[in-house]
Amino acid sequence: MDSIESARRITAALAANGITDVVVAPGSRSAPLAYALAETEAAGMLKLHVRIDERVAGFTALGLASGSGRPAAVLTTSGTAVGELMPAVMEANHAGIPLVVLSADRPDELRGTGANQTTRQAGLFGVHVRAAVDVPAGSDPAPHLARALAEARGVTQPPGPVQVNLAFRDPLVPGDSALSKPAAPSSAARTERDEPTTTASPASVPDGERTVVLAGHGAGEIAAVFAQHLGLPLLAEPSSNARFGSSAIAPYRLLLEEFGPRIGKVVVFGRPTLSRPVAALLARTDVERALYVPEPASWFETGRRPERIIPALDELLTFVGRGADGWLEEWQVAGARAEAAIRLLLAAEPALNGLHVADAVWEGTSGNLVLGSSNPIRDVDLVASAGWHPLEVYANRGLAGIDGTISTASGIALAAGIPTRLLVGDLTFLHDAGGLLLGTGEEEPDLQVVVLNDAGGGIFGLLEHGEPATIERYGPAVERLFGTPHEADIAGIAGSYGVAHRLVSSAEELDEALAEPIGGRSIVEVRTNRAGLRDLHARVKDAVREATRTAR
Repeated sequence: MDSIESARRITAALAANGITDVVVAPGSRSAPLAYALAETEAAGMLKLHVRIDERVAGFTALGLASGSGRPAAVLTTSGTAVGELMPAVMEANHAGIPLVVLSADRPDELRGTGANQTTRQAGLFGVHVRAAVDVPAGSDPAPHLARALAEARGVTQPPGPVQVNLAFRDPLVPGDSALSKPAAPSSAARTERDEPTTTASPASVPDGERTVVLAGHGAGEIAAVFAQHLGLPLLAEPSSNARFGSSAIAPYRLLLEEFGPRIGKVVVFGRPTLSRPVAALLARTDVERALYVPEPASWFETGRRPERIIPALDELLTFVGRGADGWLEEWQVAGARAEAAIRLLLAAEPALNGLHVADAVWEGTSGNLVLGSSNPIRDVDLVASAGWHPLEVYANRGLAGIDGTISTASGIALAAGIPTRLLVGDLTFLHDAGGLLLGTGEEEPDLQVVVLNDAGGGIFGLLEHGEPATIERYGPAVERLFGTPHEADIAGIAGSYGVAHRLVSSAEELDEALAEPIGGRSIVEVRTNRAGLRDLHARVKDAVREATRTAR
């Protein structure tokens, strides 16, 4: 059973068991159920309520259940999104309110591997739920859901919250074969917020191995030193703090389409989390892979990673061996051409976009830089030069949630005593706007928050949800459930917390704002339009492909 069919059985079971209200927070892993719920709402079988903040979503569902006297459900994606529901679940437990948590999850084969936004979330709520069931990907969820709903209503104990943890495999978006009306409730139902692979093979390597060094989050300077010492291409994510030196290839993500099939070995430092091309490379069984782990790591469980685990540098040097002649130079030439092509294209764009802002923030930051999850860190990964590096780059990549980011950056600024800049999207900003509140007399961090405001969730437009076929089939539901549009007044929010605010509308104004000394707290807002974001990224890819083609 694929994810879409499973999701439709879930919505059928919800309707069959008297659930009339479901609160949805946006996310990727929960997408199959979000689409199925949109279909079910269109059929008049239940009502959806969309909220950006999972904590708000949880308490909204709590209120719906409390006010109606019937169970109400809340749906989140995987990772910290599930943890955000804990306060509402605790309240529901002690108040005896039938709150149904539908937590989307990765399938079992990805758990414990460090897959992005994956943790052990089944049973997360412990003693605070009446029942917690973990539904494996591909299995029939209806009986599990029916049993959990019975416990929520108080069949064997007082009413209260339950968790139904639902694993979904790719694909997460309905395809042509999956299009149909909502599933009718089955007889069983009546009685009871990701990893691609590739099959490409490396070319013959007669003159040594074609090896790359991949620096993920937290890799540190050692990755850059290692790559430069051996003359190997360095593919470094922004929060690796290794994105510098002559071996660093800034636009590596877009070059993997050409160079990926020729790679024979990969040496990994830190935890890569950002892109599908990198995930595809690490999933290939025809590539020799090593993960440098000099001390125990918290982000994966023993035996769950596919790479050879190497704890010592001398062993790692033996694994790498002699590199292929001219391999690094090929990457360097292609990287330079790709960077030039991207900058030429962006220079011709009439309005500011996320790539402009990412480039300006990276180049304009001499102190510490904190990058929000979702598009901002990926935009930086795409355009940030390896010729400049902020003092230290931070990001919440443990579970890559958008929650708590302003508060995290505030803590970093206070701990280091160093002027700090934070780059976030508008949803990340709104998720933690309460982090701007400081009690009278509390120490104020030196923190500038740059908010890329495109009035919603721009990243989903770059994924399958933004494909024309998906938009055509689901229309407004895609924008409502994934775009999550809003009209929040960021200047008004800043004013209410006593934080300075500046709206910029040009590259010159942005550079001017970034050049000002960071003292106390301030917000720089850049308004953009995400309607053309998918087209922009497609044109960037085309420009890089054309530029590197002429280099061959």
